Amino acid sequence: MGDPNDPSARNIRVPFIDYIKNVASSEIYPTWPESALRANIYAQVSFALNRIYTEWYPSRGYDFDITSSTRYDQKYIENREIFQSVAQIVDSLFNDYVVRQGFVQPLFTQYCNGTTSTCDGLSQWGTVDLARDGLTPYEILQYYYGDDINLVFNAPIKEKIPSYPGIPLRLGSAGEDVRILKRQLNRIGQNYPGVEPFLNLTPFYDINMERAVQNFQRIFNLTPDGIVGKATWYKIKSIFNGVKGLSELQTEGLTESEVARAYAKALVPGDVGEQVKLIQYYLSVLAFFDENLPMPSGNGVFDEKTEQAVREFQAQQGLNIDGIVGRQTWNALLTAYDRTISSIPPQYMVSTDEIYPGKFLALGQSGREVKILQEFLVQAAQNMPEIPTVEVTGNYDAQTEAAIRVVQAMEDLPQNGVTGPLTWNAVVSLAKRSE
Repeated sequence: MGDPNDPSARNIRVPFIDYIKNVASSEIYPTWPESALRANIYAQVSFALNRIYTEWYPSRGYDFDITSSTRYDQKYIENREIFQSVAQIVDSLFNDYVVRQGFVQPLFTQYCNGTTSTCDGLSQWGTVDLARDGLTPYEILQYYYGDDINLVFNAPIKEKIPSYPGIPLRLGSAGEDVRILKRQLNRIGQNYPGVEPFLNLTPFYDINMERAVQNFQRIFNLTPDGIVGKATWYKIKSIFNGVKGLSELQTEGLTESEVARAYAKALVPGDVGEQVKLIQYYLSVLAFFDENLPMPSGNGVFDEKTEQAVREFQAQQGLNIDGIVGRQTWNALLTAYDRTISSIPPQYMVSTDEIYPGKFLALGQSGREVKILQEFLVQAAQNMPEIPTVEVTGNYDAQTEAAIRVVQAMEDLPQNGVTGPLTWNAVVSLAKRSE
């Protein structure tokens, strides 16, 4: 409720539709022609959605999405009267917004009143004359924003969830959030060559990505630890928004292919595939040490047994018990797994090395986990000559990667040369089989 840096300004939280009704009632007049009202409301919706989509303020360290100051954003007057005619229009189009053709992000529909202030975007009073000349709302928007705009109608309504995944990403992490970061770092590197990303868009946080993150952190005065916590995540997003011009009227834009996901946001009963197998593996290890947690299936099918295990795990963690593995459940699962394997009771220490260490291993990494993996590969290769010989050095070299690819082919896993939970489990199983 004020300028961004006003220390006396309060934060308030309101439903989006109520926010737009308030802004529209505060900025335009209900006596205007309907086409003018609709054009203005489209612009107001798109402007607000752009602020939310780009996380303009959170990415700069603020704890709000938008201000009530027309110096920066839109006019919002707390507890003001809402015009009925305006409210009716907002009800019909609050989830419609403007985009540039071929792009997906809500357009930054800059506008001004057209009398006391002017700008490159829409003139609010100017829309009145255009409406009286017979222009439709879309034609009015084209007049100000160009012929290359489209309207998105009836966008799905969901709760606004921050983009930060909730847990730090580091060497050995994996998932769609890693791919998002790689894509953004690659684009940032075009403007800031010192980042030196050149990252393949795999879902694995590898050595090259760690190096790129460290370079980014040095350039932008962050601790160069190679870990993407909340501060680094939002700094990357802020710089990415800037180089792409996502919060500008003239924008480089984001295409559908640039934001397409390779992995689902949530896994639900009935899903099948490698992601389900990952969940089942983590749950099975947890269930081994917790008799109250049901043992899930290991078949890659999100079946009834798996759903029961998910629901019980959610109950234990104080999460919403819906049987769906979304962000919160997934983060809780990883956290519980890491906590469990780091505090395994002494009676299980003999078989500790057989359990996946909790981070993906790939070319260039080194350490105790890599050495253990190589020892299992050596055991597996003793009776299976098709597995190449590796040296136990603790360094994930080309030989190790080649051996892992062979194991993955034998076990019908993706042949990417990266050791995650399923590949680790496959190597251990083959090693024990050869004993």
